[in-house]
Amino acid sequence: MEKVIAGKTIAVNEEGYLTDFKQWDKSIADELAAEAEISLSPRHWEVLSYLQTEYKNEVPLSIRKIGKSGVVDIKEFYQLFPKAPLKTATKIAGIPKPASCI
Repeated sequence: MEKVIAGKTIAVNEEGYLTDFKQWDKSIADELAAEAEISLSPRHWEVLSYLQTEYKNEVPLSIRKIGKSGVVDIKEFYQLFPKAPLKTATKIAGIPKPASCI
């Protein structure tokens, strides 16, 4: 499936998650964030970078793991990404939805 995001044709799955991380860039993140009614701040970018690093290292992600990461606590994670934080943050980061998400 394909979707035009930030003027680029991107491969996505049925839920809108990118299926090829190599297609991700910051303009795509900005547009996906806008769809989720989020304006990305430097703090958001720190969290997104952490999520991408964990993904590249094949570390399974969960809310609990993120809360213990030292990068962001759970309360702030929910403030940054209020609606379904892990699903929203991973979608904006251009990585697959974690198995821990329903």
